[in-house]
Amino acid sequence: MPHIVALAVGQDPLLLEMRSQVLQSAGYMVVCALSVEEALQHFVSSDFDIVILCHSIPVLDRERLTCAIHSRSAATPVVVVASRFSAIDRFADAMIENEPDILLQEIPRILHDAEKYHREAKRA
Repeated sequence: MPHIVALAVGQDPLLLEMRSQVLQSAGYMVVCALSVEEALQHFVSSDFDIVILCHSIPVLDRERLTCAIHSRSAATPVVVVASRFSAIDRFADAMIENEPDILLQEIPRILHDAEKYHREAKRA
């Protein structure tokens, strides 16, 4: 697996650390952010293959962060991990159940779909 760098964002430090460990155990490089502001600072100063937003972030902050990320890099998929979703979460590229196995299963598909979409968009 190529080195995939994920930005994991959440306001619950324990949950964020657990998610980071799950991703790292699967071979992903992970940078964590405990706030929208910290996430934006990381995003503008580094390259990320995927951004994973935790349900612990308020819905409106998830929308704001997703829009900011897409305005800087439309090619970077943003995923919301939650047990319940809001209509606002439609701004995300994917919404995944809050289960580690599902997250690990879906990341490769999401990255593949995003790469395919942006490759086709460049041709158009």
